[in-house]
Amino acid sequence: MHFLLSNDDGYQSLALAALADMLAALGQVTVVAPDRDRSGASNSLTLDVPLHVKQDNRGFYYVNGTPTDCVHLAVTGLLDEEPDMVISGINTGANLGDDVLYSGTVAAAMEGRFLGCPAIAFSLAGERQIDYKPAVAVARKMIESMMQKPLGADVLLNVNIPDIEYEDIKGFVVTRLGNRHKSAPALQAHDPRGRKIYWVGPAGPEQDAGEGTDFHAIRSGKVSITPLQTDLTRHQSLQALSRWTEGFGK
Repeated sequence: MHFLLSNDDGYQSLALAALADMLAALGQVTVVAPDRDRSGASNSLTLDVPLHVKQDNRGFYYVNGTPTDCVHLAVTGLLDEEPDMVISGINTGANLGDDVLYSGTVAAAMEGRFLGCPAIAFSLAGERQIDYKPAVAVARKMIESMMQKPLGADVLLNVNIPDIEYEDIKGFVVTRLGNRHKSAPALQAHDPRGRKIYWVGPAGPEQDAGEGTDFHAIRSGKVSITPLQTDLTRHQSLQALSRWTEGFGK
């Protein structure tokens, strides 16, 4: 197996290194990650400046771009052959519900899926984030299972792991995305010259977070596995929308 590993926290992330070490026991690993923290970059591609690829003393490639740039560049130009699987993470923080719309971690995995590779995004949901061993153990269990029983090239999984000891994890559950209330207001401040500036406010609290959602799984001490798709069409609205447009004429 040849794994392409990326993230959105940057190539110096300790969680990325821990996951790379584990994957090296399962196959060949190529790390291509942003040169700095690009959390919240979503699926953005860099189109207005050239991308530069450098390599550190561990062999990790790092790019002056987004997580999507990293995976896109790796699959379409940097690597001599396409990877067998794209792995993103381990993100330092949850990617639950609406978070997936903004997450660079999920976007890196999604780009792998766009380009024909099965892909998984791993995130550590909690506040401690000082020991990645339990999350790495969860990732290994899932990846080994996928190697033994492949789910297909169209697989895109968003996995959130509770930030607790491995023996305290209460199981694995397949979930749907919940959602949050709208985000808190932007925070106003002033720079040293007195000019008004803004910080994006924090994410909103849980709203749709009942049983069956990824939020509920994490609160229950379980690993949340959410299958995602890249088709954003709201299929249940097609007929109603077609009827609505009938009176438009030419």
